[in-house]
Amino acid sequence: MLNREEKLPGIKLTIIQYVIVGVLLILIFGLWRLQVVGAENYHALAEANRIRKVPILAPRGKLFDREGRLLVDNYPSVSCFLVREQGHDYMADLPMIARGLNMTVDQIDGILRKYRTAPKYQPLPLKQDITPDEQEFIEAHRDEFPELETVEEQRRLYPKDGFAAHVIGYVGEVSEDMLNNDPKYAYYEPGDVVGKSGVEQSYDALLRGQDGSQDVVVDSHGREVGKLGTEHAVPGKSLKLTIDIDIQRAAENALGDRNGAIVAMDPHTGEVLAMVSRPIFDPNAFAVRIGREEWSKLITDPEHPLLNKAIQAQLAPGSTFKIIMAAAGLEEGVAQDLKVHCPGGASFYGRYFKCWVHSGHGEVEISKGIYQSCDVFFYTLANKLGIEKIAKWAHAFGLGQKTGIDLPNEVAGTMPSEEWKMKNYHQKWYAGETISVGIGQGAVAATPVQMARALAGIASGGTLKRPHVIFPDELPEDYRKAMYDSFPGTGDKTVPMDPASWETITDAMAEVLNPGGTDPSAHLEGIDFAGKTGSAQTMSNALAARLGHSHSVKDNAWFVGFSPRRNPDIVVCILFEAGEHGKLAGRLAARVIEAYVNKQRRLENNLIAKAPAKVDVGAVWDNPSQPKIFGGKQVVDHKGDQAEMWGGHFYLAVPPATASAKVP
Repeated sequence: MLNREEKLPGIKLTIIQYVIVGVLLILIFGLWRLQVVGAENYHALAEANRIRKVPILAPRGKLFDREGRLLVDNYPSVSCFLVREQGHDYMADLPMIARGLNMTVDQIDGILRKYRTAPKYQPLPLKQDITPDEQEFIEAHRDEFPELETVEEQRRLYPKDGFAAHVIGYVGEVSEDMLNNDPKYAYYEPGDVVGKSGVEQSYDALLRGQDGSQDVVVDSHGREVGKLGTEHAVPGKSLKLTIDIDIQRAAENALGDRNGAIVAMDPHTGEVLAMVSRPIFDPNAFAVRIGREEWSKLITDPEHPLLNKAIQAQLAPGSTFKIIMAAAGLEEGVAQDLKVHCPGGASFYGRYFKCWVHSGHGEVEISKGIYQSCDVFFYTLANKLGIEKIAKWAHAFGLGQKTGIDLPNEVAGTMPSEEWKMKNYHQKWYAGETISVGIGQGAVAATPVQMARALAGIASGGTLKRPHVIFPDELPEDYRKAMYDSFPGTGDKTVPMDPASWETITDAMAEVLNPGGTDPSAHLEGIDFAGKTGSAQTMSNALAARLGHSHSVKDNAWFVGFSPRRNPDIVVCILFEAGEHGKLAGRLAARVIEAYVNKQRRLENNLIAKAPAKVDVGAVWDNPSQPKIFGGKQVVDHKGDQAEMWGGHFYLAVPPATASAKVP
């Protein structure tokens, strides 16, 4: 009876059987889902667990000067990356890792926060350019810290002492702001190294190349046990700059430790031969991640060492602007017969304007006005022209607009006009404001590269070329067009000029460097050198007096010169901040011009040794503005009006329009 009561009722037994069958069905379904439906997915996950992608970083393209001499190279370096392995608690290892890499835990935490949005499979750059001791630490702790990976890469090696730093620029890690807000960096990843200024930035897409990778087999502990396929990196394209190391060195030495800028350019092509900005910075400091303290010091420095003053300093050009005034006056038919008496100043619209020579210049016409830089003459000329005509010709020669040079962050400067003042200040222009504009003061602001191009354009009969620092034939055609679109500016252009106008101007500029001119100390014996001095106030005398700085604020010194005086082969613009006198800037320009001319003469002498001993009758010269030298004897000078005997024959020049050699 008792045994019968302990037996399970049939209904309960049936329920238990169904439960067991249900559990078995669930287990079978789960097994089927894992092994059949999800087989491919889990196979991929398993592969990911055992195969690691190690990046192979592409070496950046090298930079050479115009003669193929190396400017920027790369050097081998090793960096440490953090691989966030699945199933491995790397956070617990951070204190030991920090000690081994000579870092702090806070520094590593900062890196992890910076890359918090990066995919888990992406290695994170932990420390760049690690030391041999740090490499040994990683190798010795491979088993303990499988999350540490070393990658060989090439890092930038720039010239010492900041040589050509502002032209070349520097590289750095792409910022979060660049990744999020600049479409140009849409395909970059956190940790990528990109150009941050200069050529490095402008031509980053060509220089950076394409990274590769290698598939490495690792075991369950993350240790490497083999290698699979390799996708090789594609090195970046090397580029040849228009910079001439010899001229660049002469410009660097000329400016020395003075604050300011120098631009030297070939007016025939727009090729920049030298570009210097002071104070300088060392781009090598950026080749590895720059420290916060050093970066803060650079960006808070009141002298702005990262600013390329050759293209970014917007300052009053002072009396160098008088050449643009002269061109405007001659082309408008106002300056040819203008004669002014300068007693040391003149009154306009109820205000007295002083001349820089307080005793006056006496009777002054256009040529004397240029080579003695008479303010009263140009006050008068400005008053006769009016602001609209001045602005018209200044704009024609590229002021108030970007030149389109292929360097980042060029500024446009300012050329005032009635429309400009109404747009920016909602006020009308008063005639009295035009007077200061006539001597390059007031609201006029220009960059050294603008002034170099404008004055070289006038000396070339109105032909202006787009300045550039990379030879166009170095670039693929589509890339070249994209570059022009990326750096808009006035580009190549021709301003129609009466030949008599630019002959008058350039002859007067040659007199600037002779006795009676404003800078005879910059005269170069045997070199046809013309130029214009300038000094420009950094604040008005009244403001300086109110601030108590009337004796401590010095004017900026400017000089723009070229050689030869017409159709020049080189133009040099000097900005010497607080240099006070334009003649001091002229002496710096003379050193650069002399270095260029001496180099050309050495090259010509080398060519002469290989040249035929006889000149063909009727030969056409490619550049009639160049002195012609045969067998070591100059037979035709740059002006085309001299004949000398060589080898028993006279070689005569004819006007530049035909430019043929003749034998009588």
